[in-house]
Amino acid sequence: MLLKGFEVELFTGTFAGKNVGIASAITEDLSDFVKEPDQRNLEYITVPDQRYTVLKHALLLPRQKLRKWLDLKQLTILPGSTLSLGNTKIFERSDSENTYHSFIEKNYGTNVVTASIHINLGIENLSLLFSALRLVRCEASLFLALSASSPFLGGNATGVHSQRWVQFPKTPSDVPMFFDHAHYVTWVQQQLNQGNMHNERHLWTSVRPNGPERPHILNRLELRICDLVCNVDLLLAITALLELRIINLKNNIKKYDPIEASSKNQTELALLSDENDLYAAKYSLDANLFHWRNGKQIKCRDWIKELLLDVTPLAKELDMFELLRPIESVLKNGNQSMIWLDSYHNGASIQSLLQKGISEMEQEETNLIQMKSTFS
Repeated sequence: MLLKGFEVELFTGTFAGKNVGIASAITEDLSDFVKEPDQRNLEYITVPDQRYTVLKHALLLPRQKLRKWLDLKQLTILPGSTLSLGNTKIFERSDSENTYHSFIEKNYGTNVVTASIHINLGIENLSLLFSALRLVRCEASLFLALSASSPFLGGNATGVHSQRWVQFPKTPSDVPMFFDHAHYVTWVQQQLNQGNMHNERHLWTSVRPNGPERPHILNRLELRICDLVCNVDLLLAITALLELRIINLKNNIKKYDPIEASSKNQTELALLSDENDLYAAKYSLDANLFHWRNGKQIKCRDWIKELLLDVTPLAKELDMFELLRPIESVLKNGNQSMIWLDSYHNGASIQSLLQKGISEMEQEETNLIQMKSTFS
């Protein structure tokens, strides 16, 4: 079992679903939270742990604290990963003195004002880490499809399932499939020298290596592609699937490392993965993707079913099988974007859909309070 931690970005706003920026005041009062460049969202980071019961508590407790603070202002936490009803023309700075925030506003504007989940898995063996990065990059589109929750922007349906991933600036625009740590270090230094990256953190891609002193000291894989997943059981299911894929890889590198097991070369794998990410952002579970093993077309839903079947023996061995159940529900009923869009096309307003999502998030936190004594 790997150490797992989360970076959770959230939007704040009214109970009617309108975004309201208040991050500066929140971070002054609540030490669990940090500011994003725009006032309308903020982030909290969980302490890494191996146990899923502990992770569930760690994910929900900060939300519970934040909600109590917001209640006093008659505000709440908003579902979704884009400014669904917010003003996309104006950047609302959270810190006017922060030069990095100035850089973000000038170069990207509100394209970066999104909410998401970054899933971190601890991998200290560098050879395994870069094998895992290759596998997860080739399958990142599947995780986006399960998490898609941003079909709206500025009061309109955009026509895609993850508007967040469509609009978010992937930087640098061309990221190779890293062969090993030395390749990654050399490439990052080149990007910094050429001005393609502002600093070592300025690698905005579906998955990246992370650690205390990038690019030299690395200890984890960070999956960055997922939209905000409000349902914690689904988020843990997605995380469990990711972890099981990496454990399978560790047990059989030749079968699961795309460099070893694909008919495509590194350049072709990078292009295939980036294209799959965009298809998944547009159509999520209904997307036609291209499998990294042979380049053949496969329906996203079918590929996820293939992954579930592949990890089932290991999941049962590690007593993780029940954790995966919420994924089956998504495959059957659709992800958040698909459910919202179905209601929207049947006449529901974006506001009413956000209000329902707000209520569902609140109910989940209420259930946590009732079950709190069961956490270890």
